[in-house]
Amino acid sequence: MSVVSPHQTIAAEGSASPQTTSADRPLATAKRSQSAVPRRLRRYLSLADFEKTARQRLPRMIYGFIAGAVETDAALRDNRRAFDEYGFVPRVLNDVSSRNQMTTLFGMTYAAPFGIPPFGSAALCAYRGDIVLARAAAAANVPMILSAASLIKLEDVRRANPAAWYQAYLAGDALRIEPLVDRVAAAGYDTFVVTADVPVPSNREHNIRTGFQVPLLITPRVAWDVATHPHWLLGTWMRTLKNHGMPHFENMDATRGPPVLSKNLVRNIGNRDQLAWKHVELIRRRWKGKLVVKGLIAPQDARIARECGVDGVMVSNHGGRQLDHTVSPLRTLPEIAAEAKGMTVMLDGGVRRGTDVLKALALGAQFVFVGRPFLFAAVAAGEPGVQRALTLLKDEVDRDMALLGVRSIAEVTPDLVRRLGPEPPFGRNTP
Repeated sequence: MSVVSPHQTIAAEGSASPQTTSADRPLATAKRSQSAVPRRLRRYLSLADFEKTARQRLPRMIYGFIAGAVETDAALRDNRRAFDEYGFVPRVLNDVSSRNQMTTLFGMTYAAPFGIPPFGSAALCAYRGDIVLARAAAAANVPMILSAASLIKLEDVRRANPAAWYQAYLAGDALRIEPLVDRVAAAGYDTFVVTADVPVPSNREHNIRTGFQVPLLITPRVAWDVATHPHWLLGTWMRTLKNHGMPHFENMDATRGPPVLSKNLVRNIGNRDQLAWKHVELIRRRWKGKLVVKGLIAPQDARIARECGVDGVMVSNHGGRQLDHTVSPLRTLPEIAAEAKGMTVMLDGGVRRGTDVLKALALGAQFVFVGRPFLFAAVAAGEPGVQRALTLLKDEVDRDMALLGVRSIAEVTPDLVRRLGPEPPFGRNTP
């Protein structure tokens, strides 16, 4: 150890030498930079902030449709609780100045390791919601998945975002599946997502209590709910009717479905409880692009998906909206990643922060999808709102990577996280 006299002067690394003039010394202060964020968006500092605005603007029934889950909301709560059960073990002094979060998925390089999952009836919640989400995702260079339960034609969304994916809700009926697959292929989509966890409609009691159903049925309670939320009534519903006519369910099948507002018509969802792996194999034979199965929780199902020739799986409990008390996808993620053996593993459910993204990546996901917050951002501020939300999350990932001591997504490994507290109540997923 070297000892320095109190009278000695030490030049810090990078400071001026005795021969250096004052003009050459680094400045100790710098001019404050001006924010490039529009003033109306500056109050949104995290993804959670968009929900506050959306809750005020949306009719109670539509806000509940987005935010709610099923029965006791136990599965929804576990999606967040699972992330809280992990902490970080950061590395230091790694020179993270060259960090980069670009991620390759199915041969495409994206600007961040997260994307926008499918939202049914997004255009009922925000004006032209599917187009807004598609354009924002394209501008940010992240993937966006169009829902079969959307109200804008899949061909129009593909034109707005040539890299968009399509997600299907399928009955176990080849005569309905094959024409739909052909339609999606003809529109130019590269990735087809089969939703696997909806054999029957779930018990969403909150929708019954608020009067929400699709197609919408106008009752005195619903009429009052809508009338007392003029921002949505005029800015979304009336604006849509004026500019585009009555919305229909456009993409459930090869042909157009019923209107979103109907007294006696309903969607013909068919025999979804007959959907089976043999139908995934059928799609695999017919579909030439990438094939993803969404809604897996059990590791055994990941193995079957791989054996069926699926390119990727999305570990998900449908945002807690199907079977109540289903465990968080994060809990079985490491086991599913172990079964993948070359198959791409993605996670959807409970991600709200950059730290959540990194925890999921550390536990075996190669990519994550972030749901409700981006739709709330579309409600709050349209396409600029979604762009702001995407930027906030991307900035969080960048900052958290630096603090974690990693320079690339490939460096986010299991040794950087630890489970907090006792052994997990579900599964065997302690890294």
